[in-house]
Formats: sequence, structure tokens, C-alpha cells
Amino acid sequence: MYHLFKSSFACSVISTFLFSILLSAALSGCDSQKSGQKNTHPRHDRIETKGDMVAQLTSPPNVPAPVGNRPAKKLKVEMEIIEKEAELSDGVDYVFWTFGGTVPGSFIRGRVGDEVEFTLRNHPDNKLPHNIDLHAVTGQGGGAEASFVAPGHEKVFAFKLINPGLYVYHCATAPVGMHIANGMYGLILVEPEGGLPPVDREYYVMQGDFYTKGENGDRGLQPFDMQKAVDEDADYVVFNGRVGALTGDKALTAKVGETVRLFVGNGGPNLVSSFHVIGEIFDQVHVEGGGVVNDNVQTTLIPAGGAAIVDFRVEVPSTLILVDHSIFRAFNKGALGMLKVEGEKNEKVFSGEILEGIYRPEGNVIQEIEPDSAEAKPVKSTPLTKAEKIKVGKLIYDKSCFACHQPEGQGLPNAFPPLAKSDYLNADVDRAIKAVIHGLSGEITVNGEKYKSVMPAQVLTDEEAANVLTYIYNSWGNNGTEVSAEQVSKVRKQ
Repeated sequence: MYHLFKSSFACSVISTFLFSILLSAALSGCDSQKSGQKNTHPRHDRIETKGDMVAQLTSPPNVPAPVGNRPAKKLKVEMEIIEKEAELSDGVDYVFWTFGGTVPGSFIRGRVGDEVEFTLRNHPDNKLPHNIDLHAVTGQGGGAEASFVAPGHEKVFAFKLINPGLYVYHCATAPVGMHIANGMYGLILVEPEGGLPPVDREYYVMQGDFYTKGENGDRGLQPFDMQKAVDEDADYVVFNGRVGALTGDKALTAKVGETVRLFVGNGGPNLVSSFHVIGEIFDQVHVEGGGVVNDNVQTTLIPAGGAAIVDFRVEVPSTLILVDHSIFRAFNKGALGMLKVEGEKNEKVFSGEILEGIYRPEGNVIQEIEPDSAEAKPVKSTPLTKAEKIKVGKLIYDKSCFACHQPEGQGLPNAFPPLAKSDYLNADVDRAIKAVIHGLSGEITVNGEKYKSVMPAQVLTDEEAANVLTYIYNSWGNNGTEVSAEQVSKVRKQ
């Protein structure tokens, strides 16, 4: 028995020993394989440059021409920092700090192996020192330390582009968050050797969140609010530096059958973007602007200080809506844009409405969002001119009305009546006011067509309701009526 036990124990020891050797060899093989993979990774830092060129910089939503098959070059980038007052929203001004005079800053496009000579100038009229941290840079602070520059001075530094991808750049001068929150961010694209696959159209879109002393919509020059920024309580979340930057006549454009590429960044400083295009599916997404590509994506997350490249083909004529799908940011804080697609219809892809029927469930009532208090908010601003009302009213319309009644007031057939050349609106102003502030249900006839849907009551102040109605009455062939806050108040009390 002892001999059997001894023999069994010896076999066990030998087996354990052999297993350990095999496991060690396997792990060693894995390490060698990983090491080999690392060693065979392209060494773009060793790419030699041939000649030099001045970088083409573009303002959003435009991008420079693709690099194609050009060799790596010494790329000279010249950028000026400008502190300037501009509109954040209609009637709302803000002092932006910018790279190149725009928010986001100028788009930079290069390729792996380029040696960038970067000249950063701080305009002499500026009040503060600034710098630039490029996420595409391998080196101290992404270049922030080497580029710290006072007003009226310039700094020159150099770096090599060694990783392909789409990268954010931003100011990194203390307090860093404040500099970014004031608009100091942009994108730099580093294309791979041979360039990206060609597409028909490319655009530059970048989200940012803004924090103002006044509430959303409060007029006049609004200073930055540090406490709101620390609390991450954004008053505005916008694309390309302002509410409405990509809507109306500023909308992006394409034609049916074309391929579209969006270079999408998120400057933050705080909020993550859930980027989505209503009415489209992304054929490909370069996740976080890098080498991983996802197919058939509905919504892609873009972190603050991150980016993504989205490609898709447009198949049917439509107005595609770009949003942050944290959806109240889109319809209440400004993170909304448009891509207008023109061309021939394709009913195999999208037919439009086929049939309308009657559906009358019990309890069909007008819905209303509870306001902050039972009383309408008091009018805080000074009286506006008619032109100012129209301008502010358009902003309210873009937030609250255009999804149903469409950008040009054309409505949706058999669903939502047109506001353009509307006999229903033009015949009775008080009735129109009542529909906005109290909602509307039941059958109505507009321009000879019958409509039966429910319009929810809009939670607007008297002034806001007057402004949006003034905009509608002075657009799309309507009769030019100017609605006053006093008229709205009178109807509200009826």
C-alpha cells in the first residue's frame, strides 16, 4: 500500500511539474507574440518627410481637402487666438475665446509622418495668456507647455504625427475648464498612409456646453458662470458654437445617393454626447476617432474631449436632424442641426404615409407639462421691436414647433396642419394664441384640408408665446400680424 501511495504521489508531482513547464511555455509564447505585435506596429515616427507645405485651415462646418496619397511633409500650421463677442443664441451674446476666430476652432488636417511646425499667436487685443494641448501630440502636455503665449506674442513648437485618428485640441491654461467652456477647442485629423476612403461630402461638427449667469434665453451679454460649470448645469448645449449654427439656411446639404462623412467632436468641457442623426443609420463609425470601426450604428457616444468619424449614404430626400440624443439638450438647449438632402424619391426605401384611419381610444386628452408654478413667469426683459420678436420667435419655433410643423411651416400631410399661408391662423389671432398656450384637439380645417390630431399645450411665458406667433405670422406668406404679450395674457385669463 505504501508503495502504491509513493508511486501515485510521484506521478502527481511529475504531472504538476510538466503542467507548470507547459503553462510557462504557453505564457512565454503569448508574451513573445504580444511583444512581436508591439515591435511590428508601424513606426510612423521614422517616416521621412519630403518637402514642406502650409496647412489649409478651415472654419466649421468645412474641412480641408483630403491628403490622398501625398507623402509625409513638413506641415506649417499658423493659428491665431482671438477673444471676441458673438451670439450664442438669438439675442444672447457671449465673449468667446477662440482658436482662429470660430467655435470650434479651425480644422487641421494632416497625415501620419507629417512633421508639424506650429505657430500659435495671441492677438494683442486679447486680455489673457493661452496655449494649446493637441491630443494628437506625443509630448509634454500635448504641446501646452511649449505653446504658452501672452497677448501680443507668438510661440513656435514642433511635433510629429505618429498615430492616425481624429483628435481634439483645446486650451490648457489655468483654469483649464474655463478656457474650454469659453470655446477653446477644435479637431485635428491625422489620416493614415494613403488617406481615408473617399466620400462625396465631408463636414465638421463639434458639440460644446456653455454656462451663463442668465438662464437659457435671457437676452443681452451673458458672462460665464463658474458655479454652474462646476455643477455641470449647462444653459446651452450646442453644435458649432451657437444655437441654430446648422439650421435653416446654415444647414448642411447633400444629394440623394451621396456618401457623407461627419467629423464629430465634443469639446465639453463636461457633458458626454449621444450623437444621433434622425432619419439615418451610420454605415460606419470610427469609434472615438480611432481604428476600431463599428457597422450599422444608430447612436454613438462621444466623450468630452473625444471624437468620432461617422459615414453614411443618403438614400431619400429629407431633412435629417442632428441631435445629442440626451434629447432635452436638443430641443431645449440647442444641440440640434440639419442635413438637407435633395433628390428623387425612392419609395422602396421610404414610402411616406400609405393610409390614414380613425383611432379614438378613451381618455384622449390634451397633455400638458406642469410649469414651475401655477402663474406664468413674469416678463423680465425690455419690450422688443417687431424684428427682434421675429428673431427670438424663430429660436422658440426651432425648439418647440418644427418637428411637427416642419422647418418651412409646411406641416405633415394628414397629420399636422401647415402654418404657411394658413387661413386658420390668419383668420383669428386669439384662436391661434389659445391653441399655443392651451393646446388643441378635435377636427379643424386648414387651407381646405381636414386635420384631426392633438396639439399639446406649450409651456411658454406670455412674451415667448407672443414672439413665436409673431415669427409664424411674419413667415411663409402669412399676414404679418405682430402679437403682444398683453394679448397672450388676456387670452390666458379667458
